[in-house]
Amino acid sequence: MNAELRGLPARILNGLNHAIIGKQELRRLLLIGLIAGGHVLIEGLPGTAKTTTAKRFARTLGGEFKRIQFAPDTLPTDVTGFYLHLLTGASSFVPGPVFANVVLADELNRTTPRTQAALVEAMQEAQVTVDGVTHDLPQPYMVIASQMPHGGPGTYPLTSVQADRFLFRVWSGLSSIEDERRIVTEIDAIETADVPVIANPEMVLAMRDAAKTVTVAPSLTDYTLALVQHIRHDSRVREPLSPRASIALHKGARALAYIEGRDYVIPDDVKALLPHVVHHRLVLSSEMEMSGVDPTKIVEEALETVPVPKTL
Repeated sequence: MNAELRGLPARILNGLNHAIIGKQELRRLLLIGLIAGGHVLIEGLPGTAKTTTAKRFARTLGGEFKRIQFAPDTLPTDVTGFYLHLLTGASSFVPGPVFANVVLADELNRTTPRTQAALVEAMQEAQVTVDGVTHDLPQPYMVIASQMPHGGPGTYPLTSVQADRFLFRVWSGLSSIEDERRIVTEIDAIETADVPVIANPEMVLAMRDAAKTVTVAPSLTDYTLALVQHIRHDSRVREPLSPRASIALHKGARALAYIEGRDYVIPDDVKALLPHVVHHRLVLSSEMEMSGVDPTKIVEEALETVPVPKTL
């Protein structure tokens, strides 16, 4: 692998330093999701830089970026596009904003499940079907969605099918007092920051190919599966985790190792990503939801219980 490609992840992250204050974990997980070939769901309170971080991250990648601002009256065709039928009998396809390399689905849980579902085919198969005709989406393709905290006013919770299409869920919380002081004092420069274009679609695809060559020892595959199985069979969980959770851990761990400059995965890669892979996929029993059980606790118990492999 050439040195330029190996150093690309660090250059992308460093290119955001002057444009985003803090949010290191969010930036890092967006990059891991990109390299792993997945989609990322950002959840957080208003004003916590969800949209800004996603937009500026997308800017560093080159390619085409589009944003969909979801609302209760957003229609599926506002996402996928539609056929324009003329009086002459001719028709032409008008592509929707889903046709881009990076799509920001802003406030996804403010729109109806019917419109949310318009993204499922795009996220799973990188294509959309309109009026029986299938259209391929550009490559690389990534959806970054933001949403208000679960159960907030005017929100429609994502279905299990929709949530399962996201590789990671990341929480965007309030900034530390030090970061907020910088945001306030440097706000003029932040708002007008010129984010550099560091990569292009071909380079992103090359990083994805390189991450696929990272070695995952059989013992770590067993560890990944054991963690998912432990959570899957927890009596507090109503719907078992699908195999997509295991796949997300596997792909994510390879991408994290690649970013760290390693050609092999270690247990800490899997452990670091487990909360982000599992949280949005957990559907608790009604009793557990009513009692206020935190999904994070279930993940922590799995990490404490499942033995870490001693040899790779």
